[in-house]
Formats: sequence, C-alpha cells, structure tokens
Amino acid sequence: MCEGESDGGRMRGILSGRRVGLWLALGMVAMAAARSQAGTPLQASCAKALLTGEVNAGQEWRAAFGEGWVFRVLPIQTGKGGVREGVYSGWDLAVDREQPAGFPDALLVATPRYNSINEREVGTTFGLRARDAIGWNPHSFRFLTSSSPFPESQKLYQPLGRDGQLSLASPESAGQNTPEAGSIRRLLELAGQSSAGMFRIVDARLTAGVADAAPYAENWALQSRRRRIRTSLRPRGKSTPKGKLDWMRFSVTLWLPGAWKAPAELHAAPGACLE
Repeated sequence: MCEGESDGGRMRGILSGRRVGLWLALGMVAMAAARSQAGTPLQASCAKALLTGEVNAGQEWRAAFGEGWVFRVLPIQTGKGGVREGVYSGWDLAVDREQPAGFPDALLVATPRYNSINEREVGTTFGLRARDAIGWNPHSFRFLTSSSPFPESQKLYQPLGRDGQLSLASPESAGQNTPEAGSIRRLLELAGQSSAGMFRIVDARLTAGVADAAPYAENWALQSRRRRIRTSLRPRGKSTPKGKLDWMRFSVTLWLPGAWKAPAELHAAPGACLE
C-alpha cells in the first residue's frame, strides 16, 4: 500500500465513520467481556504510576516501571504486503519485558480491536493525518502485568494473525463454535487479566498534511486545532497528504496491581483502579 490514494481507497473499502466508531466501541466491549470471562474481580486498589517523556520521529523512548516490565514508545515500522505497507509516521505504544519477548507485546495482546484502528498507535496509519493523530487524545489501553498469561497470549495471537482471524476478534466471533473462536475466547479471557493505562500527548510538533480529514476523524481534527502544536511547512512541491509527526511530549499513567514493586523514582501512589 502506498501513501495517498491507495491508502484512502483501502479506508473507503473497509472503514466508514460508523464502522470506526463501532470498532472502537467493540474494543471496549471486548475488554469488558474478557474481564467478565476471567471470573476474577478487578482489584479495588491499584498503584498509580506516572511516566513522562518526549520522543523524536524515528526514535524510541522507554522507561522501566518495575518487576522486569518496560513501557516503550516505538517508531512505526512499515513494510510490504500488510496493514503497515507504505510510508507512515508516528509511534506504537508497547509494554514488554526488560529482555524483549518478541512480537506481539503485552499491550498489543490486551488491547482489542486487533488489526484495525486502535489506541495503541499514535500515527498516520489507517488514513489518519498527523493532525488527527495528535487530536485523538488521550489514548486508553490495557496491558498484561503477569508473566504467566503473556507467553500464552503470544502463542494464541500469532496463528490468528497469520490466518487473518484477528480482525474478527470480538465477543460476537468468540461465540462461534470453531477452533479459531475458541482461541479468540481464550485470548480475550487472558486480556481480562490486564491493567489499565492512559497515554496523554502534552505537546507536539508536526508537518501538516494537505489532505482533508476523513469523516471518522473530523472531531479529532477539531481537537488538534485547540492544542498547542508547532506546525512546520515543507518546501513547495514536497507536501504529503497525511503530513508527518516530528516530535511529541507525553505522559503515561499506569494503574498497576496494588502490591506492585515500582522503582522508587516513579513515586507510585495507592489509589482506585481505572476500570
């Protein structure tokens, strides 16, 4: 997929304003269903930790938050033949072990809806312009904090991704009587053993694109106009439809299990869990 017309064509084919809203809503429903299927209530008290940082285009940011886990802001990788084919800018949010456990990470497996527009990305994927990506703020996500369900979630996720089943991972598809549906049910069940997080963009610098906002992103475009964004302009003739994310400053709030052993510098404070 190349930037511009082919990307927009794909979006027109698979996403409309209603579908995007539905997919995001289903992601929340999926996580709620997973928590219900897990059969264990959420903890009444969590350790609330705050991370802050900034990152430039093409660079990675990372911070350890205890018990061998690391939060990462990774530059979006692109290639041929997949959702990421083409030229994009921005970052993926990821949670992984101090020694990386490979793809998929512990945030990806716990944050449906998979293989679609998703709150784990801050980037110009799925037809979003740079302004839209910044205007969609904050981002809410889930992530695994136990090393036990993480490897099992990875093993379930990988074949579903190869078989093209992940885009169908929802409570509806999980109710079917097929081996794939059984794997989806188990994946959502494991996602129910996750913690909550929120990623908030505090400031940003971007190169504006020349395309109009997609219908499903119009509200995000309006939000970006109200934010403190430093916009740079490329020389005439070099503008792109979606623009480019050049830099952002952000905060990350993590609601960790109450007995979590966080690094002292995080000053994790007890508080109510975010459901």
